[in-house]
This record gives sequence, C-alpha cells and structure tokens, in this order.
Amino acid sequence: MTQLEKARKGEITPEIQQVADAEGLSSEKLAELVARGFVVVPSNKRHQLQRPCGIGKTLRTKVNTNIGTSPDFPDWKRELEKLEVALTCGTDTVMDLSTGGDLKTCRREILKRSPVPVGSVPIYEAAVRARERHGAVVKMSTEEIFQVIADHAADGIDFITIHCGVTRQIVERLKEQPRVMGIVSRGGAIMAGWMIYHDQENPLYAQFDRLLEIARDYDVTLSLGDGLRPGCLADATDHAQISELMVIGELVVRAREAGVQVMVEGPGHVPLDQIEANVKLQKRLCQEAPFYVLGPLVTDIAPGYDHIAGAIGGALAGAAGADFLCYLTPAEHLGLPTPEDVRRGVMATRLAAHVADLVKGIPGAWEWDLEMAKARQNLDWEKQLELALDPQLARQMRGERNPASRETCSMCGDYCAIDILKKYLGGSGCES
Repeated sequence: MTQLEKARKGEITPEIQQVADAEGLSSEKLAELVARGFVVVPSNKRHQLQRPCGIGKTLRTKVNTNIGTSPDFPDWKRELEKLEVALTCGTDTVMDLSTGGDLKTCRREILKRSPVPVGSVPIYEAAVRARERHGAVVKMSTEEIFQVIADHAADGIDFITIHCGVTRQIVERLKEQPRVMGIVSRGGAIMAGWMIYHDQENPLYAQFDRLLEIARDYDVTLSLGDGLRPGCLADATDHAQISELMVIGELVVRAREAGVQVMVEGPGHVPLDQIEANVKLQKRLCQEAPFYVLGPLVTDIAPGYDHIAGAIGGALAGAAGADFLCYLTPAEHLGLPTPEDVRRGVMATRLAAHVADLVKGIPGAWEWDLEMAKARQNLDWEKQLELALDPQLARQMRGERNPASRETCSMCGDYCAIDILKKYLGGSGCES
C-alpha cells in the first residue's frame, strides 16, 4: 500500500511519524492530512530515506534543489558535489534532471547518497534515448516512454514530474492564440512535438491509468508538471496555462481515487500582482493539492540574479499558500549551475520559504526571528551567528570585517544605536 492508502486506514507509518515529529504535529493529524491529499510524503518503497519530508497544508514551506548533467557537462560526479552542497545548505528534496552522459549511473548514485527525497523527470531520459535510437526526440514510442517511467520508479525515485496536462486540444488552441514565448518547459515542448509528429493524444494523459499503476506499485508521488507554464511575464495567467491547470485538477482526483499521492506544479514567470491569484486558483481547481512552484520569477530581466527574482516570487507565493518552492540559481537562463550557484540558490530559496512561514504562522518561524532580535539587542554575536540562516557565511563576514575585540560591528562602530541605548538608557528602547 501507498502512504496515502495507509493513512486512510489510520496507519501511522514510520515516515509519517518522522515528519510529524519534525513539524511539531501529532502523527494522527498529519495522517489525516495525507489521507485527504492535502499533504504528500514522497517515499518510494525502494528508497530508504533518512530525512523524509511532508509537503502541503499546515507544514513548513519546503525547498527543492535541481541538479543534473547536460550534454555539454556530462560528468555525473560533478553533480554529486552539487548534491552535497544542497544537503549542507538544508534543501528538503533534490531532483535529478540529467540529460547528458550516463544517466542511469547518475540517478542511482544520487539516490544512494541522498537522505532526502529524490525526484526526476523521466521524459528527459526518454527523449535522450529516442534521439540516440531514432535520431529525434519525438520518435519515441509510447512503450519507450512508459519503460523509462518504470525504470525510474524501480530505481527508487520518490517523485516524478509528468507532463500529462499538455493535451492535443490545448496545443491546437495555442496555435490559434500564440504566446510571446510559446512553450518553455522542456517536457511540455517534447510532449507537444510528440503529439504533432504522431498525430495522437498525449500518452501520459490518454493512458493516465497506466501511469497510476506504476506509481502505486512503488508509491511514487506524482508531480503533475506545468508543461504550459509562462516563460515570460507577457504570457502569465493566459488561456493555455489555465486550460492545462483545469486538466490537471481532474487528474488530481483520479490519482487520489487510485491511492496515489499527487501534487501540482505551477509557474513560471508571473508578475507580482498575479501570484496570489495563481496560487488560490490552483488550490481551488486542484482540490487543495500541494502546490510546487518554480520561483515564480517576477521579472524577465534578471539573468545572473534570477535566484533573487525567484525568491521574491517564492516568498509571495508561499505566503499565499504555495507549499513547495523550486530553487533558481544565478545561472538560470544562462547555463548549467556550478556548486557555488547551487549554494546561493538554495539559501535564497530557503530565505523565501522562511518569509512565507512567518506569514503562515508555522510553529517556530516567529520564535526564530524573535530569538535573533534578542541576540542583537544583547550584542550577543555568537548567538546571532548560530541563529543566522547561513551561519557559515555570517561567521566568515563577521570575522573578516571586525577586530576580534569589537563588541559592535564595523558598520556603526562607536555610533551603534544598541550600544548607545545600553550605555545611556539602560538598554531599553528600539533599534532604528
């Protein structure tokens, strides 16, 4: 049985118990949320997780890190370095998006080393295999697509992105109502090209029950991919995006009925004033399924700083109810990220998630900030460094820019507002 099926029977699995303990919830309450589909606990039966996580309603906003090879950088060992960086920085999950080199070895080595849930996008490997065998990604057969999905599930992948909401009808409508940037999702573009080439419906939609069988056998959580997400602000919240979301909402119901855990992926490039509406619409159309957002990116002009643009959007999306933030790095739109790009991306996204948790009232979020405020008021530097989101960076900057004997910091020095208050007003007052 899957985590969902066991929760419906009132069974408290080890994964649910561990997540409940980490979140400060009762295991019974968490099992109820899983049973209703409001929370997923990705945990493939073949992947022994040390740090399972829950994603969804009432829980801490989670962060995902994408890693993986490309044709230009096929060395899978480099991706293991990125995995270690992501884990050290506190990511909740990782996804292997490899498209170059030895894909199977890369996936299996990541699974072997990851204590957190691992996701993948099987259609990428199916496309790589098709190009090698047939000379074009669109020439893959339906059987080849489902074989790759089964391979990923059998290897232990905990959640898979599946672009099953990109249907023939929506693609045809997209021709009539073109976008500035068309389809920017690799998986969405592959499936659209496949349908046009074969003159058939998307097999991931047409044979959704077959997909559910594989997912249920291994307890793989389905992440219903946003193959028609907007790739620029001008395309945000348009007909294609919302049409796909409506299809996905129907598939959420079918997945739950089959006992399969399911979450939904979202945009994409979205202007700030449309983010809240996007989140609420997804929650409405998809029956409160956990919402997994890429960013969202709030501007198109931030190459080199897209981790910041994504963190701004992620904070607002999380505050509005999004449950899972996919990180972006400074290299987004520019090239494959380095380990340092990964570090910066994870930390920026963790910051966004925490900002959202403050608004959501997640237990421990406000307390964390309050403890930092008290440490600052007391000029307790060691405590401040311990409480920092990135203690290593904070400690490094403090050490490099201040004499060891200085009680204040080199920004204000003898003019430190807190120090002045301590000396002349007995420490009362507020920081300005």
